[in-house]
Amino acid sequence: MEKKSLRTAYGESLVELGQSDANIVVLEADLGKSTMSCLFKDVYPERYFEMGIAEQSMASTAAGLALAGKIPFYSTFAVFAFGRAYDQIRCGIAIPGANVKICGSSCGFSDFGDGKTHQSIEDANVMRMIPNMVVLNPCDAVETRKMMRAMVAHQGPVYIRINRNDLPVYTPEAGEYRIGKMSRIVAGDDVVIFATGSMVWKSAEAAELLKAEGISAEVINVSTLKPLEKSEILTYIAGKKAIVTAEEATKLGGLGSAIAEQLIGEVDLPFVRVGIEDEFGTSAHSYAELLETFGLTERHIAAAVKTALKVK
Repeated sequence: MEKKSLRTAYGESLVELGQSDANIVVLEADLGKSTMSCLFKDVYPERYFEMGIAEQSMASTAAGLALAGKIPFYSTFAVFAFGRAYDQIRCGIAIPGANVKICGSSCGFSDFGDGKTHQSIEDANVMRMIPNMVVLNPCDAVETRKMMRAMVAHQGPVYIRINRNDLPVYTPEAGEYRIGKMSRIVAGDDVVIFATGSMVWKSAEAAELLKAEGISAEVINVSTLKPLEKSEILTYIAGKKAIVTAEEATKLGGLGSAIAEQLIGEVDLPFVRVGIEDEFGTSAHSYAELLETFGLTERHIAAAVKTALKVK
């Protein structure tokens, strides 16, 4: 399938949105060429603020700009976006509900070469726990563009998680993105796989592997990690024999936990989670190498499905 850059989609969307809304401003922590916010700087230098390696100041400045009626987007690597500025996000952005949009770029294992200090496996999980915060995790570049428009339309803080690598495109160009809405990527009857971010791609490939073995797996793209709509979840599990979740994040407090929270007392189905165990990442020669090492490939997802269905 065609692969496109989510980072480029983010940067180009900033430019497009900036053309129609002069209140959009962008802040960056010395990583504009990586997050691709530099594309906005090239067109609107007077609305671009290079904050240097000072994420706490960047978050607080964004909150101030929001109070002045601007719509600030601030971006940096995911591990720094939430980790270095947690107190400022919590107190200056989330508590007052400031209209700040936060981009955590190079999330998960996608920054494969820089090791555990730069591989953010817990960012969305932590941000999901903060009241008033919307958390988005696009599966591809097209969905990223649609999300960006939805972020501007939403009044309040939003965190978007952007993968560093080019990913296959599954999202159709037509239609708008609605926060909280899930989408079916692959239809199936036996089991439902709730996947998010890069794991949508791997889950679709797993569905193909399972099809060859006579197992019909449905793949659902959960690109809004918060808020989750229980009605959406119940719609997709109806008639299924088992549930599997897949995420490029630690299992603790992530997508699997979020789905389980919604289903307590609702259903009694086998439930298997695919994700990162309680451990940090490591340096690697490639993204694929890390996905293999930490059990996040299509084979691992297919095996989880068979475990849930008790198929050997």
